[in-house]
Amino acid sequence: MAKTKELSKDVRDKIVDLHKVGMGYKTIAKQLGEKVTTFGAIIRKWKKHKRTVNIPRPGAPCKISPRGVAMIMGTVRNQPRTTREDPLNDLKAAGTIVTKKTIGNTLRSEGLKSCSARKVPLLKKAHIHARLKLANKHLNDSEDNWVKVLWSDETKMELFGINSTRRVWRRRNAAYDPKNTIPTVKHGGGNIMLWGCFSAKGTGQLHRIKGTMDGAMYCQILGENLLPSARALKMGRGWVFHYDNDPKYTAKGTKEWLKKKHIKVLEWPSQSPDLNPIENLWRELKVRVAEHHPRNLNDLEKICKEEWDKIPPEMCANLVANYKKRLTSVIATKQWFCHQVLSHVLQMGQILISLIKMQINL
Repeated sequence: MAKTKELSKDVRDKIVDLHKVGMGYKTIAKQLGEKVTTFGAIIRKWKKHKRTVNIPRPGAPCKISPRGVAMIMGTVRNQPRTTREDPLNDLKAAGTIVTKKTIGNTLRSEGLKSCSARKVPLLKKAHIHARLKLANKHLNDSEDNWVKVLWSDETKMELFGINSTRRVWRRRNAAYDPKNTIPTVKHGGGNIMLWGCFSAKGTGQLHRIKGTMDGAMYCQILGENLLPSARALKMGRGWVFHYDNDPKYTAKGTKEWLKKKHIKVLEWPSQSPDLNPIENLWRELKVRVAEHHPRNLNDLEKICKEEWDKIPPEMCANLVANYKKRLTSVIATKQWFCHQVLSHVLQMGQILISLIKMQINL
């Protein structure tokens, strides 16, 4: 027998209303032009639950008990890198046999999802304290203070770098069709090193580093690019220069050069590339350059400089305007430690006070 179409809520409400005034099922069916077979179920549901809409169905019973779910969540909470195989074996040992798909569905229902682990610099305690010190010191700085900062950094640009991550739509067994492949050579086809800087007003000069850079070469790069960039960006007086804690940057000769030129330097913690907004511009530059498919290193350098100059000042201004969010994030991700320490100190203080009171009473 074919399945009949479910009556709408409006029709069900009319059936109940007509039933309330004393009409019989056949009379109601004739008036509404519907079959009488389902009227009884609708009226019984209304009498029992005072509603005409369908009650949510329970569905299939869960294969994993609440205790099993708690065990899975405990394992994942302690070891986020665990695979579905580990909780699967734990449940099997406890007498519950399920599939990996069920484990995945359970984790997703608890609000978790499988993601690629982010790669971040290795942070030691000294690095963490330095990052928190910077964040707390500058958290309440006005946006005008960050507008005065000229950010700098280096990056490596590979000839076949970002192209290798592109995806293609293809048919089965067509993986090696030339249309579906990205040509590569050993070692990425070569690369160039670039030094660049930017401020809230736009990008500064981009310089190709040839050879191994030491302190003397770094000072030369600054002399040829930093000061001209500051003038072109109209940084004015009191601007601050940012660079990381690479040894060649913090060498005695570099510090003396900066002091001689009366350039203020932003105090910076080690292992903190995520706090430097120029990293966002490097990513933007690599995406732009990849669209041109440079043929050789000279072509790569030319395209890099052209695209660097095309980065809109609005993007630079937006990175600086939202810089406070980076500092807030540093503090937020480490607050749990500070709260735990504070809680522990308060708890120990209460214990000591209790002991002192006990001794006084004795």
